[in-house]
Amino acid sequence: MFYPAETGGVATYIAAKARWLSRHTRIDHSVVSPVAGKDSSESSFIGLRSVAIPYSKGYRLPLSVEAGARALRRLQPDLIEVGDPYHLAWAALRAQRQLSVPVVGFYHSDLPLVVGQRFGRAARKVAAHYVSNLYRRFDLVLAPSQVVVERLDELGINHVRRQPLGVDTEVFSPAGRDNRLRARLGLPEATRLLIYAGRFTREKNLPNLVEAVERLGDPYHLLLVGSGEAITGSRHITCIPFQRDTRALSTLISGCDILVHPGGQETFGLVVLEAMSCGVPVLGVQAGGVAELVNKDTGMLVKPDSAGALAEGIEALYQTDLSVLGANARRKVMQHYDWNIVIPQLIAQYGNLFAAGQRAELDPGRDYAID
Repeated sequence: MFYPAETGGVATYIAAKARWLSRHTRIDHSVVSPVAGKDSSESSFIGLRSVAIPYSKGYRLPLSVEAGARALRRLQPDLIEVGDPYHLAWAALRAQRQLSVPVVGFYHSDLPLVVGQRFGRAARKVAAHYVSNLYRRFDLVLAPSQVVVERLDELGINHVRRQPLGVDTEVFSPAGRDNRLRARLGLPEATRLLIYAGRFTREKNLPNLVEAVERLGDPYHLLLVGSGEAITGSRHITCIPFQRDTRALSTLISGCDILVHPGGQETFGLVVLEAMSCGVPVLGVQAGGVAELVNKDTGMLVKPDSAGALAEGIEALYQTDLSVLGANARRKVMQHYDWNIVIPQLIAQYGNLFAAGQRAELDPGRDYAID
């Protein structure tokens, strides 16, 4: 269900994995997902009948667990990776009983945290029990950051391995910088241009960022790029829609001075990596997965949930050499988070799971099917 019409970090990861496996291995990779408008005749995509979830920007709910299980059984995979904790997770476990193949759960979203924020402490406890019950059943659980590994361990899920996501360093590159971005936005050349890219949702803490920019005033300006209710009414803010074209997003990010990410609930923070790959420093908060990506050499972290702290952090970053921080950020991504580094790590996780199950270790030169 995290493979929506408007792409996010999970869809980016799935697409990057599929491309890399196609180019470098003989492993077959298929996606089973309840997404409308896809050609289910494509061998790489199996679309399931589903209904749209209102106000969710393209997310859809499968009509049955069994339909997903049947699709998986028809594919006859050697390994199944589950990308969300909902219907298809249970479909994978149901299919496993007949297929006798390992099932990996990739914990992309912290369900108890999100549920707790929206519905309160009691709902968070229920969600935590659900997650614990589900993810204990998988042969291996992957988490994109250490903070998430520790949260799952607290729930009694102790077969968790950290597996970071990556970035296409050719697409997200300083070479794509738009030196005329300020002019195209109708801003003076001396404008200190900040950018936020992502969903406009409660957990992203955008009101704090908007307040911080309002406090700072001229010459600061914030470019908001994403989906959700547009934020208007301020001459210090420009809102533009979600960018489906990753090169267009890269051009926007690299044309700005700093990416600001005020959310403290990220399990990873893929857009932070994308900005760093563009050679753009990052201002984040000392919480969640973003805090594991950013340090004093690549940007700055401030206390969460504080417009004042964000404003002070933005001002402080402009007192540094942004070009040096940006170069450091680009170098860090190239050394640790390029997809050509990350996907082989993932394949090694799969291989270790096969070996632990007394199967032959996964060999990229052999034919496999991963769903």
